[in-house]
Amino acid sequence: MNTTKSVIYSFMLFNILNICSINAAEILVNDGELIQDAIRKAGKGDTIKVMPGTYKETLYIDKENVTLSGVIIKGRRPLLDGENTRNDGILASGHGVVIENFQIQHYKANGIMTQGANNFIIRNNIVIGTSVYGIFPQFGKNGLVSHNIVSKVEDAAIYVGMCDNVDIVYNETYNSVMGIETENSHDVLVEGNFMHDNAVGFVASLVPGLPIKTAKNTIVRNNFIVNNNIDNFAPPGAIAAGLPSGVGAFIFAADEARFEGNIITNNVSAGIVFADHASLGASAPPDPAMDPRPDKAQVLKNVFVNNGLGPKDDIAALLEAAGIKKGPDVLSTGKGRKNCIQERSTITEAGTERWSECDADVTTVNVRSYRLEKPIESKALTLEQKGRITYLSVCTGCHTYATTIIGPPIAAVQATYKGKPEELVKYIKKPVKKWPGYPEMPPQDYLPDDVLLETAKYILELKP
Repeated sequence: MNTTKSVIYSFMLFNILNICSINAAEILVNDGELIQDAIRKAGKGDTIKVMPGTYKETLYIDKENVTLSGVIIKGRRPLLDGENTRNDGILASGHGVVIENFQIQHYKANGIMTQGANNFIIRNNIVIGTSVYGIFPQFGKNGLVSHNIVSKVEDAAIYVGMCDNVDIVYNETYNSVMGIETENSHDVLVEGNFMHDNAVGFVASLVPGLPIKTAKNTIVRNNFIVNNNIDNFAPPGAIAAGLPSGVGAFIFAADEARFEGNIITNNVSAGIVFADHASLGASAPPDPAMDPRPDKAQVLKNVFVNNGLGPKDDIAALLEAAGIKKGPDVLSTGKGRKNCIQERSTITEAGTERWSECDADVTTVNVRSYRLEKPIESKALTLEQKGRITYLSVCTGCHTYATTIIGPPIAAVQATYKGKPEELVKYIKKPVKKWPGYPEMPPQDYLPDDVLLETAKYILELKP
């Protein structure tokens, strides 16, 4: 009887696996073909295999559970080249998308971006020389960014914005304004990364003017944060341009940032800086819906060596005003609450008089991951929802309502295009330089016309 049951169960399992293999297809793209053509053909659960070669296009994935996988042969990857004319390399709005094994270079905005997509995986890619962000998941939940190498980015090499439950692990980021940034996000694990030779190694921020009004619970653990001393080369007017260089990690009003097991060394301004919205010349006006102070931070057992030997920018001015010649391992410039340091006698600190001593047994080792055990079930979006999410995931990368990140505030856009959403769509698809003091906006013509129209309507109806 048991043998009969075993045979029946084996037969059932064989049929289940056979059905799955029939439903999921593998689509091959050879050098000289268009990857976007394969994406159009792909169905839910399909894998697109891209052979080594050079591909000059922007890829847009709006389907669920699609894997876009580069094939690596003798070290050669498929290369997406923006030629410094295209806006983005890969954009995904479908849930459950996997993007892996590509080299992406010379795009005017972002290398890889997810737009409101949940359950995303971005791994083992090389991204070089983008003008905004290298890897940019925004407004998504339950994601993984791992084993990528990102460099020469004019803002954050890896930027996780308005996301929840994301692991950022085992990446290398260098020669960028910021190595890794989490913005207005929750439950993020940053572990095992090598952040070196940036202006700032790591940033956790709560930026005013965005729809998500809190940023909390970021674990920064077992990273190398080393030699982040290059000059800040962010475009003038961008929020990132106001960051002081020479800083290992910068916490801007984000709550519950916990540092443990990191090697933080040779950052000439300071090891870790905690700042509120009023500190260090921050230009963004206050947001009454936000708490502007970094609260409940924990600096646990880390290795600090040779930080603060030659403070730069606003850090130098701040320390000089306080009569301090050398930058500390830990610097607090704002009035945060319930913050603590473990073994504080082993580090140099400034501005932390209100901080307490963390209990000796406090640790983050019980948190293995912030990704969820099961994928989030996500319903199909209505056209109206697609417009809103496109604004939140694409537009807010450069625009807030009343402040400046990269492009002009939304309030200025509303004044120009009030009652004319179709005209705004035309501009979005083929922009010309219109606002002095801001960089020219790259075209967003890869997005469907119906989504662009809903996005334009949402922008023009948005309230502060």
